[in-house]
Amino acid sequence: MPVESPAIATPVAQTVVATISLKQFFLDKLDREAVLVQKTLERVPEGRNEFKPHERSMTLGYLASIVAGILGWIPLMIDRDEFDLDSPAGEGFRTREMTSRGDLLAHLDSSVAAARASLAATSDPHLLTPWAFKMGGRVVQQQPRTIMIADAVFSHLAHHRGQLTVYLRLADSSVPALYGPSADEFV
Repeated sequence: MPVESPAIATPVAQTVVATISLKQFFLDKLDREAVLVQKTLERVPEGRNEFKPHERSMTLGYLASIVAGILGWIPLMIDRDEFDLDSPAGEGFRTREMTSRGDLLAHLDSSVAAARASLAATSDPHLLTPWAFKMGGRVVQQQPRTIMIADAVFSHLAHHRGQLTVYLRLADSSVPALYGPSADEFV
């Protein structure tokens, strides 16, 4: 008969599960992801903004700028009921390439501060209401704010941050440990 660890043998019914609000979940997630984004942006090499691994790839500078600003999309999803990228308001939202690592980190800081303020001011019932992303007046996606924040912000951020780590490797920069060790920070 196999010997079971006491932690594994604990019946699920006896496990206490703490619950948190959606708002607190997103605030906690924001704090964790902001640290990982900062670690990644700190590795972006100066003077290599035009680097790209393939002719169809975006440039390193543009990709790093996207990563620096994605968390700043949260206020759009909380403070407005919809956003049309092709409207006059959309022009100010489009990614502008940062020219230095310092600019990237400053943009990240302002994006995180704006996201934190919007999340702190919202409520769980509001996070469950629909939000629409539009282009040219047409709905591209409409989901509850919770799903849009989870998918269009946090999952999208993980995607582009992952791309950025590949760019860092190809540009001979070090890759930070994010969800586990990296070859550059193996412990």
